[in-house]
Amino acid sequence: MSPFKSSTGIPENLAATLCYLFPMVGGILFLALEKRSRYVMFHALQSLLAFGSLALAHMLSGAVPIVGLLASGLLALIGVLMWLVLMFHAVQGRWFKLPWIGRFAEKQIARM
Repeated sequence: MSPFKSSTGIPENLAATLCYLFPMVGGILFLALEKRSRYVMFHALQSLLAFGSLALAHMLSGAVPIVGLLASGLLALIGVLMWLVLMFHAVQGRWFKLPWIGRFAEKQIARM
């Protein structure tokens, strides 16, 4: 466990993990509540952007016949793997960044 606590009173690595454990909802909640920890805010924003993009891709794939069904299955697999990897890194206290979304989230948090 991280010795540092977020402004919510929860250890940083646990708060960051909760951002991913409850995709989108956790990100929104911790973006609204967290006032101090850039680590938690980064993971909250990355969670919101990553799983929001994944949800949008799922919706768009549903509009395409046949190929959309295959794409939806692939997106589901990617989503589960991404969810597990992100939680694993967050609970260990790592600043794991997804390729484009992570860099964008990091830049946005630096502006806060």
